[in-house]
Amino acid sequence: MSEPCSHIRRLVFIQEQSVDESEELDALDAVCTHFLIVDGQIPCGTARLLPDGHIGRVAILTTHRGLGLGARLMHHVIEHARAKHFTECALSAQTHATGFYEQLGFVAHGAVYMDAGIPHRDMTLALA
Repeated sequence: MSEPCSHIRRLVFIQEQSVDESEELDALDAVCTHFLIVDGQIPCGTARLLPDGHIGRVAILTTHRGLGLGARLMHHVIEHARAKHFTECALSAQTHATGFYEQLGFVAHGAVYMDAGIPHRDMTLALA
């Protein structure tokens, strides 16, 4: 994982959302494809794609939210998953962000559950 991706995740998840560093930076990072979006020269967002098609650690800096960068980042991750011949993408969405993911075509299922002290819901997107 690149330093800009790690820095963004530290700012958003550890500092802003108070997620414990040991939960945020995990062993799965080594096997993921990491994505970085920049605004000019400024790294402002990141996401990761696991080998099984799960998308995670989607984060946009507070200074860059509401500009459409999250959707652009997610479209790129989804297209990468399609190119890898995944039939679906899955993610664990913080409940406040489910509307964002629904606009991208993800469908929520299952009950709300807590992860790192934050309510989440599982969502999937069929790629086939």
